[in-house]
Amino acid sequence: MARHLRPGDCVIYRKQKLSARPGPHAQDIQPARNGDTYTYSVPKFYRVVAVQPDNTIVVRTRQARQRTLAAADPALRRAHWWERLLFAGRFPSPDV
Repeated sequence: MARHLRPGDCVIYRKQKLSARPGPHAQDIQPARNGDTYTYSVPKFYRVVAVQPDNTIVVRTRQARQRTLAAADPALRRAHWWERLLFAGRFPSPDV
């Protein structure tokens, strides 16, 4: 997938979380056996900063933090054109 991503592309990463109270953006909520916690995924909206030769990508968050992700991770995908329009405020700006 790294060959398809370029710096500046918008990507969506589905981060898995475990919590007693899922947030408003939680998806695929599954309760634990005893019912105390929930596992769920949250979509994270990133912008690609760099594609590394070791098949990883560097992405930027809205708070200007950088994360390194595996380009072959099944939870990572390029945002569709309609998602870039619908969630435009959730992606980091390209000029930061």
